[in-house]
Amino acid sequence: QVQLVESGGGLVQAGGSLRLSCVASGSILSINTMGWYRRHPEKQRELVATITSGGSTNYADSVKGRFTISRDNAKNTVYLQMNSLKPEDTAVYYCNADLILFRSGYVRNDDTWGQGTQVTVSS
Repeated sequence: QVQLVESGGGLVQAGGSLRLSCVASGSILSINTMGWYRRHPEKQRELVATITSGGSTNYADSVKGRFTISRDNAKNTVYLQMNSLKPEDTAVYYCNADLILFRSGYVRNDDTWGQGTQVTVSS
């Protein structure tokens, strides 16, 4: 059973920082792109940042210069360092990973999501 488990969410004042972590566990051959998404109340889930296995990154315009995504391939872990947080960053943050698995004799991709972690920024 493969899964992504996020941690690091919480309550912080505007201007503060938080660091999210997401660990992929289970029988995983490798991991392609990993990323963070978020969902504001009553809105659709949106991209925050992604990082490829080679380290190439992509950010939403709203977080550029404030958030940094990184990963530790040896630990199957992706991080999101969030600085200069704003009240509009309040959302549930989800980890996503394109996992490469061996199932039923075949190598296959599995697009996997974590359960989400709440980030609340007070003004």
